[in-house]
Amino acid sequence: MATPFLAGLAVAAAALASRYGIQAWQAFKARPPKARMRKFYEGGFQPSMTKREAALILGIRENAAPDKVKEAHRKVMVANHPDAGGSHYLASKINEAKDVMLGKTKGSGSAF
Repeated sequence: MATPFLAGLAVAAAALASRYGIQAWQAFKARPPKARMRKFYEGGFQPSMTKREAALILGIRENAAPDKVKEAHRKVMVANHPDAGGSHYLASKINEAKDVMLGKTKGSGSAF
């Protein structure tokens, strides 16, 4: 008498688990695609900063508007400012990147 009851209980549990499994799979397939993580730029600094390198440093496109350049410069500089424990070298490179993007450079403006 107990065996058919346990068999029915096992079948009900399997049906319930498969129902939730199917619902989870459908929700997984319907989710929006997740953006892939971008790989960091692995190269070092070039002797004379290019517009491409400046855009990589600031995290913007090469043809970004001046207000976007200034906003990106501010964000990166706040995170790397020497008064807040950042590197003087990186701060000079960030400033040089802003100057290159805004067209205010006379060559390599880095103090290092």
